[in-house]
Amino acid sequence: MARAKISPTIELEYDTFGDPKNPALLLVMGYTAQMVAWEEEFCKMFVAKNLYVIRFDNRDCGLSTKFDGVQVDVNAVITAALMEEPMPKVPYTLSDMASDAVGLLDFLKIERAHVLGASMGGMIAQVMAIEHPTRVRSLTSVMSMSGEPEYGQSAPEAMNALLSVPPSDREGYIAHSPIYQAFHSKK
Repeated sequence: MARAKISPTIELEYDTFGDPKNPALLLVMGYTAQMVAWEEEFCKMFVAKNLYVIRFDNRDCGLSTKFDGVQVDVNAVITAALMEEPMPKVPYTLSDMASDAVGLLDFLKIERAHVLGASMGGMIAQVMAIEHPTRVRSLTSVMSMSGEPEYGQSAPEAMNALLSVPPSDREGYIAHSPIYQAFHSKK
């Protein structure tokens, strides 16, 4: 693993696989997930297809720059988006994170890359494609959404499950767990 200084205040931890002469594939992970969630075997599958794979930790994640004392109220942001209300003040945006990813490509002297993003990483990848279209060779967005209220919205039941606070007692926690619910569902 290595570290890239992409701006005066941001350093991104990153890892690469394969030959840098091959077309690049940038893997963008989602909210709070470190780059190691893109498992090495997964990365090597793309290397076998003659791609140069780059995975990295987003800002405030893993070994990349942390903004101490800065917290994003994710539930407030999601609620505002779903209710089509004004967004609460946030310390940085998906646009900033997309610029970080482009900064990593600049650091690595990569003109264009295939971009694969998962969850919030898919949203970052979409912003990259919109704001930096000449840098994105192709886009794959997995387990993600556009943020457009008309398209790709999660089922209300899924959002309730994701946003609800799990019970603190053992029995309640077990009953609340997705695996328990899947096996004990009446559907």
